[in-house]
Amino acid sequence: MKYVNDRVRRQDRLMDETRALELLREGEYGVLSMVADGGGYGVPVNFVWDGVRSVYIHCAPAGRKLMAIEQNPRVSLCVIGNVHLLPRNFTTEYESAIFFGEAHIHLSDEEKMHALRLLIDKLSADFKELGDKYAHMSFHRVEIIRVDFTEFSGKRKKVR
Repeated sequence: MKYVNDRVRRQDRLMDETRALELLREGEYGVLSMVADGGGYGVPVNFVWDGVRSVYIHCAPAGRKLMAIEQNPRVSLCVIGNVHLLPRNFTTEYESAIFFGEAHIHLSDEEKMHALRLLIDKLSADFKELGDKYAHMSFHRVEIIRVDFTEFSGKRKKVR
């Protein structure tokens, strides 16, 4: 996964690579964007980063998101960090990172369970035992999407 910021118009607002990866590791949700029905389709999702170059996203075993990925697996994930509206200054402080890659579905049962455990560790860390039982019980009703990233960029605005 390569950090590429040369296409960011406002070079004075570049986010450093370390902070962009922190957003990926710590972010509660992101917006997964893809092409569906010939147009753009973005949907908020929970995700977990594997610490290397991929995220896992859980969803229902059927739906528009999966149909879109079947037709075009190229996607992006936008993770938004701190946002602070400054009405008096007519501006907003913000930070976000966008990750570009390819989505994969139809993963092995082992990889799907691994992803569910990673999601439980991140989103329900105090309930791991219960989460594991729940994951096994509802396994047949869950699909997992793995997105392998090739590049990412980050941008932020701080008002001094």
